[in-house]
Amino acid sequence: MNDDVPLGLLIGLFIVFLVLSAFFSATETALMSLNRYRLRRLARSGHRSARIADTLLRRPGRLIGLILLGNHAVNLAAAALVTVIALRLGGEGAVWAAILALTFVVLIFAEVAPKKIAALHPSKIGLPAALVCYPLQKLAAPLVRTIDLIANGLLRAVGVRPDRVATDPLATEELRTVVAEHGAMVAHRRQHVLLSILDLDAITVDDVMVPRQEIVGIDLDRDWPDNIATICESRFHRLPVYRGDIDNMIGVVRVRKLLSDIANSTLNEERLLEHTLEPHFVPEGTPLNKQMLNFRQRTRRSAFVVDEYGDVQGLITTEDIVREIVGEFDAEASPSDLRITEEGSDSYIVDASANVRQLNRAMNWSLPTDGAKTLNGLIIERLETIPESGTGVTVANYPIEILDTTEHGIKRVRVSPPAIGEERGLRIAESR
Repeated sequence: MNDDVPLGLLIGLFIVFLVLSAFFSATETALMSLNRYRLRRLARSGHRSARIADTLLRRPGRLIGLILLGNHAVNLAAAALVTVIALRLGGEGAVWAAILALTFVVLIFAEVAPKKIAALHPSKIGLPAALVCYPLQKLAAPLVRTIDLIANGLLRAVGVRPDRVATDPLATEELRTVVAEHGAMVAHRRQHVLLSILDLDAITVDDVMVPRQEIVGIDLDRDWPDNIATICESRFHRLPVYRGDIDNMIGVVRVRKLLSDIANSTLNEERLLEHTLEPHFVPEGTPLNKQMLNFRQRTRRSAFVVDEYGDVQGLITTEDIVREIVGEFDAEASPSDLRITEEGSDSYIVDASANVRQLNRAMNWSLPTDGAKTLNGLIIERLETIPESGTGVTVANYPIEILDTTEHGIKRVRVSPPAIGEERGLRIAESR
Protein backbone atom coordinates (compact mmCIF):
# COMPACT_ATOMS: atom_id res chain seq x y z
CA MET A 1 0.00 0.00 0.00
CA ASN A 2 1.25 3.48 -0.81
CA ASP A 3 3.08 5.13 2.07
CA ASP A 4 1.40 8.43 1.17
CA VAL A 5 -1.94 7.15 2.57
CA PRO A 6 -2.46 8.87 5.94
CA LEU A 7 -2.12 6.61 8.97
CA GLY A 8 -5.37 8.03 10.38
CA LEU A 9 -7.25 6.91 7.28
CA LEU A 10 -5.85 3.38 7.61
CA ILE A 11 -6.94 3.18 11.24
CA GLY A 12 -10.35 4.56 10.31
CA LEU A 13 -10.76 1.89 7.60
CA PHE A 14 -9.71 -0.79 10.10
CA ILE A 15 -12.44 0.35 12.51
CA VAL A 16 -14.99 0.29 9.67
CA PHE A 17 -14.00 -3.28 8.75
CA LEU A 18 -14.23 -4.29 12.41
CA VAL A 19 -17.76 -2.86 12.62
CA LEU A 20 -18.75 -4.66 9.43
CA SER A 21 -17.37 -7.93 10.80
CA ALA A 22 -19.43 -7.43 13.97
CA PHE A 23 -22.48 -6.67 11.81
CA PHE A 24 -22.19 -9.91 9.83
CA SER A 25 -21.58 -11.98 12.99
CA ALA A 26 -24.58 -10.47 14.78
CA THR A 27 -26.78 -10.80 11.68
CA GLU A 28 -26.06 -14.51 11.32
CA THR A 29 -26.95 -15.25 14.96
CA ALA A 30 -29.99 -12.95 15.02
CA LEU A 31 -31.60 -14.25 11.82
CA MET A 32 -31.05 -17.88 12.79
CA SER A 33 -32.49 -17.24 16.28
CA LEU A 34 -35.69 -15.58 15.11
CA ASN A 35 -38.95 -17.21 16.19
CA ARG A 36 -40.17 -18.52 12.82
CA TYR A 37 -43.83 -18.67 13.86
CA ARG A 38 -43.83 -15.08 15.11
CA LEU A 39 -41.87 -14.03 12.03
CA ARG A 40 -44.45 -15.53 9.67
CA ARG A 41 -47.28 -13.94 11.63
CA LEU A 42 -45.60 -10.53 11.29
CA ALA A 43 -44.97 -11.18 7.62
CA ARG A 44 -48.63 -12.01 7.01
CA SER A 45 -49.64 -8.83 8.83
CA GLY A 46 -47.63 -6.74 6.36
CA HIS A 47 -44.44 -6.06 8.36
CA ARG A 48 -41.84 -5.23 5.67
CA SER A 49 -38.73 -6.31 7.57
CA ALA A 50 -40.42 -9.55 8.60
CA ARG A 51 -41.39 -10.33 4.99
CA ILE A 52 -37.82 -9.78 3.82
CA ALA A 53 -36.35 -11.82 6.70
CA ASP A 54 -38.79 -14.66 5.96
CA THR A 55 -37.77 -14.57 2.29
CA LEU A 56 -34.08 -14.76 3.20
CA LEU A 57 -34.61 -17.64 5.63
CA ARG A 58 -36.47 -19.70 3.04
CA ARG A 59 -33.03 -20.24 1.44
CA PRO A 60 -30.72 -20.43 4.46
CA GLY A 61 -27.82 -21.81 2.41
CA ARG A 62 -27.56 -18.67 0.30
CA LEU A 63 -28.04 -16.41 3.31
CA ILE A 64 -25.23 -18.12 5.22
CA GLY A 65 -23.07 -18.00 2.09
CA LEU A 66 -23.57 -14.22 1.84
CA ILE A 67 -22.81 -13.67 5.54
CA LEU A 68 -19.69 -15.85 5.48
CA LEU A 69 -18.48 -14.16 2.29
CA GLY A 70 -18.92 -10.71 3.79
CA ASN A 71 -17.45 -11.70 7.15
CA HIS A 72 -14.33 -13.31 5.71
CA ALA A 73 -13.82 -10.48 3.22
CA VAL A 74 -13.81 -7.76 5.89
CA ASN A 75 -11.72 -9.87 8.27
CA LEU A 76 -9.06 -10.42 5.60
CA ALA A 77 -9.14 -6.73 4.73
CA ALA A 78 -8.77 -5.85 8.43
CA ALA A 79 -5.79 -8.23 8.72
CA ALA A 80 -4.13 -6.60 5.69
CA LEU A 81 -4.64 -3.11 7.17
CA VAL A 82 -3.24 -4.19 10.55
CA THR A 83 -0.13 -5.50 8.79
CA VAL A 84 0.39 -2.18 6.97
CA ILE A 85 -0.23 -0.17 10.16
CA ALA A 86 2.24 -2.39 12.08
CA LEU A 87 4.92 -1.90 9.40
CA ARG A 88 4.36 1.85 9.51
CA LEU A 89 4.61 2.04 13.31
CA GLY A 90 7.16 -0.61 14.29
CA GLY A 91 8.59 -2.31 11.26
CA GLU A 92 8.55 -6.03 10.56
CA GLY A 93 9.05 -6.90 14.22
CA ALA A 94 5.65 -5.44 15.12
CA VAL A 95 3.68 -7.49 12.56
CA TRP A 96 3.35 -10.64 14.67
CA ALA A 97 2.36 -8.66 17.74
CA ALA A 98 -0.26 -6.80 15.67
CA ILE A 99 -1.71 -10.03 14.28
CA LEU A 100 -1.92 -11.52 17.78
CA ALA A 101 -3.66 -8.37 19.02
CA LEU A 102 -6.01 -8.46 16.00
CA THR A 103 -7.03 -12.03 16.87
CA PHE A 104 -8.22 -11.00 20.33
CA VAL A 105 -9.89 -7.82 19.07
CA VAL A 106 -11.82 -9.66 16.34
CA LEU A 107 -12.74 -12.52 18.67
CA ILE A 108 -14.15 -10.23 21.37
CA PHE A 109 -15.52 -7.20 19.47
CA ALA A 110 -16.49 -8.82 16.15
CA GLU A 111 -17.54 -12.33 17.18
CA VAL A 112 -18.39 -13.12 20.82
CA ALA A 113 -19.92 -9.81 21.96
CA PRO A 114 -22.07 -9.20 18.82
CA LYS A 115 -23.34 -12.77 18.78
CA LYS A 116 -24.30 -12.67 22.47
CA ILE A 117 -26.21 -9.42 21.95
CA ALA A 118 -27.93 -10.84 18.87
CA ALA A 119 -28.93 -14.01 20.74
CA LEU A 120 -30.53 -11.87 23.47
CA HIS A 121 -32.35 -9.54 21.04
CA PRO A 122 -32.84 -11.44 17.75
CA SER A 123 -35.82 -9.40 16.56
CA LYS A 124 -34.29 -5.98 17.26
CA ILE A 125 -31.14 -6.89 15.33
CA GLY A 126 -32.31 -9.48 12.80
CA LEU A 127 -35.24 -7.60 11.26
CA PRO A 128 -33.31 -4.36 10.48
CA ALA A 129 -30.30 -6.41 9.33
CA ALA A 130 -32.55 -8.24 6.84
CA LEU A 131 -33.14 -4.90 5.07
CA VAL A 132 -29.39 -4.65 4.49
CA CYS A 133 -28.77 -8.29 3.61
CA TYR A 134 -31.51 -8.46 0.97
CA PRO A 135 -29.94 -5.97 -1.49
CA LEU A 136 -26.46 -7.34 -0.70
CA GLN A 137 -27.68 -10.80 -1.63
CA LYS A 138 -29.02 -9.46 -4.93
CA LEU A 139 -25.69 -7.78 -5.72
CA ALA A 140 -23.57 -10.77 -4.73
CA ALA A 141 -25.99 -13.35 -6.14
CA PRO A 142 -23.65 -14.73 -8.87
CA LEU A 143 -20.74 -15.16 -6.47
CA VAL A 144 -22.90 -16.55 -3.67
CA ARG A 145 -24.61 -18.96 -6.07
CA THR A 146 -21.23 -20.17 -7.31
CA ILE A 147 -20.01 -20.76 -3.77
CA ASP A 148 -23.25 -22.55 -2.95
CA LEU A 149 -22.93 -24.84 -5.99
CA ILE A 150 -19.34 -25.74 -5.14
CA ALA A 151 -20.23 -26.47 -1.49
CA ASN A 152 -23.23 -28.59 -2.52
CA GLY A 153 -21.06 -30.51 -4.97
CA LEU A 154 -18.55 -31.32 -2.24
CA LEU A 155 -21.35 -32.44 0.09
CA ARG A 156 -22.82 -34.74 -2.56
CA ALA A 157 -19.36 -36.22 -3.12
CA VAL A 158 -19.30 -37.42 0.49
CA GLY A 159 -22.88 -38.72 0.40
CA VAL A 160 -24.76 -35.75 1.90
CA ARG A 161 -27.91 -34.54 0.11
CA PRO A 162 -28.14 -30.78 0.80
CA ASP A 163 -31.40 -30.50 -1.17
CA ARG A 164 -33.19 -32.93 1.13
CA VAL A 165 -35.07 -30.94 3.74
CA ALA A 166 -35.71 -32.59 7.08
CA THR A 167 -39.42 -33.30 7.43
CA ASP A 168 -39.49 -35.38 10.60
CA PRO A 169 -42.59 -34.40 12.61
CA LEU A 170 -42.19 -33.33 16.21
CA ALA A 171 -42.85 -36.10 18.69
CA THR A 172 -45.38 -35.55 21.47
CA GLU A 173 -42.65 -35.15 24.07
CA GLU A 174 -40.86 -32.61 21.87
CA LEU A 175 -44.07 -30.60 21.51
CA ARG A 176 -44.56 -30.82 25.27
CA THR A 177 -41.04 -29.44 25.76
CA VAL A 178 -41.76 -26.55 23.37
CA VAL A 179 -44.94 -25.61 25.27
CA ALA A 180 -43.32 -26.00 28.68
CA GLU A 181 -40.17 -24.02 27.83
CA HIS A 182 -42.22 -21.16 26.39
CA GLY A 183 -44.54 -21.03 29.37
CA ALA A 184 -43.66 -17.39 30.04
CA MET A 185 -44.94 -16.51 26.55
CA VAL A 186 -48.22 -18.45 26.90
CA ALA A 187 -50.99 -17.71 29.38
CA HIS A 188 -51.10 -20.34 32.15
CA ARG A 189 -54.64 -21.38 31.24
CA ARG A 190 -53.76 -21.84 27.58
CA GLN A 191 -50.58 -23.71 28.49
CA HIS A 192 -52.65 -26.10 30.62
CA VAL A 193 -55.05 -26.72 27.72
CA LEU A 194 -52.20 -27.36 25.25
CA LEU A 195 -50.48 -29.80 27.60
CA SER A 196 -53.81 -31.55 28.25
CA ILE A 197 -54.33 -32.02 24.51
CA LEU A 198 -50.85 -33.52 24.19
CA ASP A 199 -51.69 -35.89 27.05
CA LEU A 200 -54.76 -37.33 25.33
CA ASP A 201 -52.81 -40.20 23.78
CA ALA A 202 -51.48 -41.20 27.22
CA ILE A 203 -54.89 -41.04 28.97
CA THR A 204 -57.46 -43.76 28.41
CA VAL A 205 -61.23 -43.83 28.68
CA ASP A 206 -60.82 -45.71 31.98
CA ASP A 207 -59.24 -42.61 33.52
CA VAL A 208 -62.16 -40.24 32.93
CA MET A 209 -65.23 -42.46 32.56
CA VAL A 210 -68.15 -42.47 34.98
CA PRO A 211 -67.71 -45.75 36.92
CA ARG A 212 -70.32 -48.46 36.50
CA GLN A 213 -71.73 -48.02 40.01
CA GLU A 214 -72.35 -44.31 39.40
CA ILE A 215 -74.20 -44.67 36.10
CA VAL A 216 -77.79 -43.44 36.35
CA GLY A 217 -80.19 -45.28 34.05
CA ILE A 218 -83.66 -46.65 33.42
CA ASP A 219 -84.20 -50.24 34.53
CA LEU A 220 -87.25 -51.68 32.77
CA ASP A 221 -87.62 -54.32 35.49
CA ARG A 222 -88.03 -51.59 38.10
CA ASP A 223 -91.36 -50.05 39.12
CA TRP A 224 -92.41 -47.58 36.41
CA PRO A 225 -93.03 -44.62 38.79
CA ASP A 226 -89.42 -45.00 39.95
CA ASN A 227 -88.24 -44.74 36.34
CA ILE A 228 -90.37 -41.63 35.80
CA ALA A 229 -88.77 -40.09 38.90
CA THR A 230 -85.29 -40.99 37.61
CA ILE A 231 -86.02 -39.27 34.29
CA CYS A 232 -87.46 -36.13 35.90
CA GLU A 233 -84.69 -35.78 38.48
CA SER A 234 -81.80 -36.62 36.18
CA ARG A 235 -79.26 -33.89 35.37
CA PHE A 236 -78.00 -35.87 32.39
CA HIS A 237 -79.05 -35.38 28.77
CA ARG A 238 -78.95 -39.10 27.97
CA LEU A 239 -79.83 -42.14 30.05
CA PRO A 240 -79.05 -45.80 29.41
CA VAL A 241 -81.97 -48.19 29.18
CA TYR A 242 -81.44 -51.75 30.41
CA ARG A 243 -83.33 -54.65 31.87
CA GLY A 244 -82.39 -55.89 35.33
CA ASP A 245 -78.64 -55.27 35.00
CA ILE A 246 -76.69 -52.68 33.05
CA ASP A 247 -74.89 -55.50 31.21
CA ASN A 248 -78.28 -56.24 29.62
CA MET A 249 -78.15 -52.96 27.74
CA ILE A 250 -81.02 -52.11 25.41
CA GLY A 251 -79.98 -48.63 24.32
CA VAL A 252 -79.71 -44.95 25.16
CA VAL A 253 -82.53 -42.43 25.29
CA ARG A 254 -82.42 -38.64 25.09
CA VAL A 255 -84.27 -37.18 28.06
CA ARG A 256 -85.71 -34.26 26.08
CA LYS A 257 -87.47 -36.72 23.76
CA LEU A 258 -89.47 -37.99 26.74
CA LEU A 259 -90.54 -34.69 28.30
CA SER A 260 -93.67 -34.19 26.22
CA ASP A 261 -94.88 -37.74 26.97
CA ILE A 262 -94.18 -37.24 30.67
CA ALA A 263 -96.11 -33.96 30.61
CA ASN A 264 -99.07 -35.71 28.93
CA SER A 265 -98.76 -38.77 31.22
CA THR A 266 -98.45 -40.98 28.13
CA LEU A 267 -94.94 -42.32 28.69
CA ASN A 268 -94.83 -46.08 28.99
CA GLU A 269 -92.30 -48.78 28.15
CA GLU A 270 -93.42 -49.01 24.54
CA ARG A 271 -93.09 -45.25 23.98
CA LEU A 272 -89.72 -45.27 25.74
CA LEU A 273 -88.36 -48.00 23.48
CA GLU A 274 -89.49 -46.04 20.40
CA HIS A 275 -87.10 -43.24 21.41
CA THR A 276 -84.27 -45.56 22.42
CA LEU A 277 -81.13 -45.47 20.25
CA GLU A 278 -78.63 -48.29 19.75
CA PRO A 279 -75.82 -48.13 22.34
CA HIS A 280 -72.19 -47.64 21.38
CA PHE A 281 -69.46 -49.68 23.10
CA VAL A 282 -65.70 -49.15 23.29
CA PRO A 283 -63.05 -51.42 24.83
CA GLU A 284 -61.34 -50.35 28.04
CA GLY A 285 -57.87 -48.93 27.52
CA THR A 286 -58.88 -46.88 24.45
CA PRO A 287 -56.80 -43.65 24.33
CA LEU A 288 -58.82 -40.45 24.58
CA ASN A 289 -57.51 -39.03 21.30
CA LYS A 290 -58.73 -42.16 19.50
CA GLN A 291 -62.07 -42.00 21.29
CA MET A 292 -62.53 -38.37 20.23
CA LEU A 293 -62.04 -39.49 16.63
CA ASN A 294 -64.54 -42.31 17.16
CA PHE A 295 -67.15 -39.89 18.49
CA ARG A 296 -66.61 -37.62 15.51
CA GLN A 297 -66.75 -40.38 12.89
CA ARG A 298 -69.85 -42.01 14.40
CA THR A 299 -71.50 -38.67 15.31
CA ARG A 300 -72.05 -39.98 18.83
CA ARG A 301 -71.67 -38.18 22.16
CA SER A 302 -71.45 -41.11 24.56
CA ALA A 303 -70.22 -44.69 24.72
CA PHE A 304 -70.09 -47.52 27.24
CA VAL A 305 -66.67 -48.85 28.24
CA VAL A 306 -66.58 -52.66 28.33
CA ASP A 307 -63.93 -55.13 29.46
CA GLU A 308 -62.65 -58.19 27.60
CA TYR A 309 -65.74 -60.15 28.70
CA GLY A 310 -68.16 -57.52 27.42
CA ASP A 311 -69.22 -56.35 30.87
CA VAL A 312 -69.91 -52.62 31.22
CA GLN A 313 -67.24 -50.87 33.29
CA GLY A 314 -68.29 -47.26 32.84
CA LEU A 315 -69.66 -44.48 30.64
CA ILE A 316 -67.58 -42.01 28.63
CA THR A 317 -69.01 -38.86 27.01
CA THR A 318 -67.66 -36.00 24.94
CA GLU A 319 -68.17 -33.76 27.98
CA ASP A 320 -65.77 -35.96 29.99
CA ILE A 321 -63.08 -35.53 27.35
CA VAL A 322 -63.60 -31.78 27.08
CA ARG A 323 -63.46 -31.52 30.87
CA GLU A 324 -60.14 -33.38 30.83
CA ILE A 325 -58.76 -30.75 28.43
CA VAL A 326 -60.13 -27.50 29.84
CA GLY A 327 -60.81 -28.51 33.44
CA GLU A 328 -63.98 -28.45 35.48
CA PHE A 329 -66.73 -26.13 34.25
CA ASP A 330 -67.93 -25.57 37.81
CA ALA A 331 -64.92 -25.75 40.12
CA GLU A 332 -67.01 -25.11 43.21
CA ALA A 333 -69.18 -28.16 42.60
CA SER A 334 -66.32 -30.60 42.12
CA PRO A 335 -65.56 -31.56 45.76
CA SER A 336 -69.22 -32.14 46.60
CA ASP A 337 -69.69 -34.16 43.40
CA LEU A 338 -66.86 -36.40 44.59
CA ARG A 339 -68.40 -36.60 48.09
CA ILE A 340 -65.46 -34.95 49.84
CA THR A 341 -66.10 -33.57 53.32
CA GLU A 342 -63.59 -31.28 54.96
CA GLU A 343 -62.82 -32.38 58.51
CA GLY A 344 -61.41 -29.23 60.11
CA SER A 345 -58.38 -27.87 58.29
CA ASP A 346 -56.12 -30.88 58.53
CA SER A 347 -57.97 -33.74 56.83
CA TYR A 348 -60.76 -34.74 54.45
CA ILE A 349 -63.28 -37.59 54.48
CA VAL A 350 -63.40 -39.04 50.97
CA ASP A 351 -65.57 -41.66 49.30
CA ALA A 352 -63.08 -44.37 48.28
CA SER A 353 -64.86 -44.92 44.96
CA ALA A 354 -63.79 -41.43 43.79
CA ASN A 355 -61.74 -41.26 40.61
CA VAL A 356 -58.09 -40.42 41.37
CA ARG A 357 -57.68 -37.98 38.49
CA GLN A 358 -60.83 -36.11 39.48
CA LEU A 359 -59.62 -35.99 43.07
CA ASN A 360 -56.30 -34.50 42.00
CA ARG A 361 -58.05 -31.92 39.85
CA ALA A 362 -60.65 -30.94 42.44
CA MET A 363 -58.33 -30.83 45.48
CA ASN A 364 -55.02 -29.93 43.79
CA TRP A 365 -53.51 -33.20 45.04
CA SER A 366 -50.80 -35.32 43.44
CA LEU A 367 -51.92 -38.89 43.97
CA PRO A 368 -50.44 -41.31 41.36
CA THR A 369 -52.58 -41.82 38.26
CA ASP A 370 -50.51 -44.41 36.39
CA GLY A 371 -52.13 -47.41 38.09
CA ALA A 372 -55.56 -47.86 39.67
CA LYS A 373 -58.29 -45.46 38.61
CA THR A 374 -60.11 -45.09 41.95
CA LEU A 375 -58.90 -44.31 45.45
CA ASN A 376 -60.17 -47.71 46.58
CA GLY A 377 -58.13 -49.44 43.88
CA LEU A 378 -55.06 -47.34 44.62
CA ILE A 379 -55.03 -48.34 48.30
CA ILE A 380 -55.74 -52.03 47.63
CA GLU A 381 -53.05 -52.04 44.93
CA ARG A 382 -50.59 -50.66 47.48
CA LEU A 383 -51.54 -53.06 50.30
CA GLU A 384 -52.38 -56.04 48.05
CA THR A 385 -55.29 -56.84 50.34
CA ILE A 386 -58.55 -55.33 51.56
CA PRO A 387 -57.53 -53.62 54.81
CA GLU A 388 -59.44 -53.44 58.08
CA SER A 389 -60.97 -50.23 59.39
CA GLY A 390 -58.41 -48.13 61.23
CA THR A 391 -55.51 -49.21 59.02
CA GLY A 392 -53.29 -46.44 57.71
CA VAL A 393 -51.19 -46.31 54.59
CA THR A 394 -49.05 -43.62 52.96
CA VAL A 395 -49.51 -43.17 49.22
CA ALA A 396 -47.19 -40.66 47.51
CA ASN A 397 -46.65 -38.86 50.87
CA TYR A 398 -50.42 -38.66 51.48
CA PRO A 399 -51.28 -40.43 54.75
CA ILE A 400 -54.62 -42.21 54.38
CA GLU A 401 -56.67 -43.80 57.18
CA ILE A 402 -59.31 -46.38 56.25
CA LEU A 403 -62.60 -45.61 58.00
CA ASP A 404 -65.16 -48.04 56.57
CA THR A 405 -64.74 -51.24 54.57
CA THR A 406 -66.84 -54.10 53.22
CA GLU A 407 -65.83 -57.57 52.15
CA HIS A 408 -65.55 -56.23 48.59
CA GLY A 409 -63.56 -53.06 49.14
CA ILE A 410 -63.07 -49.75 50.94
CA LYS A 411 -65.98 -47.34 51.42
CA ARG A 412 -64.57 -44.22 53.13
CA VAL A 413 -61.11 -42.93 54.02
CA ARG A 414 -59.56 -39.96 55.75
CA VAL A 415 -56.90 -38.18 53.66
CA SER A 416 -54.54 -35.67 55.24
CA PRO A 417 -52.15 -33.19 53.63
CA PRO A 418 -48.65 -34.74 53.79
CA ALA A 419 -47.10 -32.45 56.43
CA ILE A 420 -50.12 -32.67 58.75
CA GLY A 421 -50.72 -36.36 58.21
CA GLU A 422 -47.19 -37.28 59.29
CA GLU A 423 -47.96 -35.75 62.72
CA ARG A 424 -51.13 -37.80 63.28
CA GLY A 425 -49.19 -40.95 64.18
CA LEU A 426 -51.31 -43.30 62.08
CA ARG A 427 -50.62 -47.03 62.17
CA ILE A 428 -48.98 -47.47 58.78
CA ALA A 429 -49.59 -50.84 57.13
CA GLU A 430 -46.67 -52.46 55.42
CA SER A 431 -47.00 -53.23 51.71
CA ARG A 432 -46.40 -56.83 50.83
